[in-house]
Amino acid sequence: MLSVMVGLGERQYSIEIGSDLLSSSKSYLPFVANRAALIITDDNVAPLYLSQVDSALEQHGCQVFHYVLNAGEQQKHLDSIAAIYQQALSLKLDRQCLFVALGGGVVGDMTGFAAATYLRGVPFIQIPTTLLSQVDSSVGGKTGVNHTLGKNMIGAFYQPKQVIIDIETLQTLPAREYAAGLAEVIKYGLIADLNFLQWLMVNTKAIIEMDDGVLMKIIERSCEIKAEVVAADEREKGIRAHLNFGHTFCHAIENILGYGNWLHGEAVAVGMLMAMNLSVSLGQVPQSAVDALADWLEDVGLPTKLPEQVATSDMIQLMAGDKKVEFGVLRLITLKSLGEAEIRSNISEDLIAKAIDTCR
Repeated sequence: MLSVMVGLGERQYSIEIGSDLLSSSKSYLPFVANRAALIITDDNVAPLYLSQVDSALEQHGCQVFHYVLNAGEQQKHLDSIAAIYQQALSLKLDRQCLFVALGGGVVGDMTGFAAATYLRGVPFIQIPTTLLSQVDSSVGGKTGVNHTLGKNMIGAFYQPKQVIIDIETLQTLPAREYAAGLAEVIKYGLIADLNFLQWLMVNTKAIIEMDDGVLMKIIERSCEIKAEVVAADEREKGIRAHLNFGHTFCHAIENILGYGNWLHGEAVAVGMLMAMNLSVSLGQVPQSAVDALADWLEDVGLPTKLPEQVATSDMIQLMAGDKKVEFGVLRLITLKSLGEAEIRSNISEDLIAKAIDTCR
């Protein structure tokens, strides 16, 4: 088992990474003992792993309750949060209760937001079961739901007490979901660690084949990078924005297509290519780097082209309302060089449109 710490002073927490962690009571923090625990999951994950987590928590003396959501990004809205509140209130759960997120990024984001706001804040732990949630959304305390006018526009920064990552859950993950998670892994190499990026490219075959040792490595290094960034900039006033490389484009794509029609990681893949195209136009990276990335994304099963129905003008309009807009100015993340990101403002609409259209 590997452990990565997210250093936030008194609120620091561990990310535990290994095999067969869900059913081991030793995987769970001592503070869970004798609490009422509400496990929030979805109807894809519940038949696979709910009983294991239930039994492990009961070994700590927990009184365990469940709330099972319908699976999918389409459920990530305030009505679902209200349903979680209804369940918790009906059970008369008090501030000493524990919320447990068991599932992918949608479940994790919603559980975290519900925990942040139920009784003005109750503790929660993350048990991510998809690669994307293991390397990204479960770490760092970003919680929230979508709005018709934008992705994750309603939420809160609220850190979990612990993250438990069991790589065995990836064995039941559909190939498309696994590939979507790889987009976020590749992002870390592009923005923060050239050596990691090169290691990923060398080990592409083993990554596709889901070699256990390679999985441990990519999850550990991804979590280390994110933990370092979160510890330095928890509320995204500066460097944490680098983690949004490609995401401003990505969120516009998801909104136009309808949440859930493309997986988040699929939209991230195309969004990163757009951000790379922009970096080329700004003279920061060579065209050969974009071409190599596009080939690599295709090799691991990710899209590289924008669907025809997504209009450039619609994307630009949505991007103008992105969370990273400050004082009416859109900030975008570009690459200063491979392995190093930066925040750029006042980029012309023509250059943004060119970056989008290059992915057609």
